[in-house]
Amino acid sequence: MLALIQTIVLALDIYWWIIIGAAIFSWLYAFNVVNPRNEFVGMIGNMLFRLTDPALRPIRRFLPDLGGIDISPIILLLLIFFVRQFLLTTIAPMVL
Repeated sequence: MLALIQTIVLALDIYWWIIIGAAIFSWLYAFNVVNPRNEFVGMIGNMLFRLTDPALRPIRRFLPDLGGIDISPIILLLLIFFVRQFLLTTIAPMVL
């Protein structure tokens, strides 16, 4: 059971970095730092969008319109942090 918890925590950590990478990529794309017509850049952007959008879309539905600011990645990172800490501090000690 502990191995399952550790695997879930590792998957959450990997997804954490994917969300951060997607946020950084969106800033680079918005400020024309990366070339949007480059095929490789488009492939990376598409991959990050497909990995993060299913988790961010329900959060965006409940958030008010803040103009051009999207805080859904921050809320998702807080949720991931909560689940990770819950697993490590509440569930894992019960398993030991």
